[in-house]
Amino acid sequence: MDKNVTQHVTKQRKPPEKLARAMGFIKILVKKQPLGAASAVIILLLIIVALFAPLLAPYDPQELHLSERLQPSSPEHILGTDQLGRDELSRLIYGARITLFIGVSATAVATAVSAIIGMFSGFIGGLFDLIVQRFIDAWMCFPGILLLMTIMSLVGSGYVQITVVMGILFGIGGSRLVRGAVMGIKENMYVEAGRAIGATTWYSVLHHILPNIMPTILIIFTVSVGGIVLTESSLSFLGFGIPIGTPSWGGMLSWEGRNYMTRMPTLALWPGLALSIVVYAFNMFGDSMRDLLDPRLKGGSGRYRHVKLKPAKKSVEPH
Repeated sequence: MDKNVTQHVTKQRKPPEKLARAMGFIKILVKKQPLGAASAVIILLLIIVALFAPLLAPYDPQELHLSERLQPSSPEHILGTDQLGRDELSRLIYGARITLFIGVSATAVATAVSAIIGMFSGFIGGLFDLIVQRFIDAWMCFPGILLLMTIMSLVGSGYVQITVVMGILFGIGGSRLVRGAVMGIKENMYVEAGRAIGATTWYSVLHHILPNIMPTILIIFTVSVGGIVLTESSLSFLGFGIPIGTPSWGGMLSWEGRNYMTRMPTLALWPGLALSIVVYAFNMFGDSMRDLLDPRLKGGSGRYRHVKLKPAKKSVEPH
């Protein structure tokens, strides 16, 4: 009886399986991809700043103090003020919320579009795949930023508009990666066996294809966030993204930074530096996730692995 109780308590003390896997993955990330782990810390700080922006910001980002226009750094305004007397640090903090929201939401839309188009195009094949791929070829011939500017000028600026437009644009181009993964999986025996017993296309895609390409989808998501954040900032800089006056990093570079850069260089320095750090962190984290999750790279050792060949044993000929 005592032995059974001891075994039961020991089982209860063991961490859950999912938690143990997560901790093991974190250890591998820190050990094999230290730069990716540092980037993950930066992304975590961005999430914390975005979630607790009202508590961290010392002032309202839209509060005007015309008597304190273009002030340098001071104890009251750590990063100075802009041309309307608004606190630059508060606008940077609230800009992190906009950057994270649009980056994650637009990337989620893009990943969903890539997965849907790539899975069905690669699995069905034939004439359907040919038509879809020629459409994607024609779509990718257009310059991305010009196409975005044209569409945004038609639908107007706003959070929903820029999220949907960028998600569709990035998603169509990224479907090629999903299609390539599906083409290699659909020839497996279990997929052919499902077809032989009468499995429908929807069933095969959802139960056989999707679970096996989840690492590829996760890689597409992590790699695409940095590019979408940079694109949103470019659109806001050009005046086609977030509405004017909203504390967006791209908007801060466009209006305050461009028009008053000669009088106050920090108006362009701080949002540009924040944007560079965040985009670099997302890119490096996505690259690290690809190296760890892509089976072709052998779980992270892939292209960084140095294979040491063992010397061949000398055969001894009998006399």
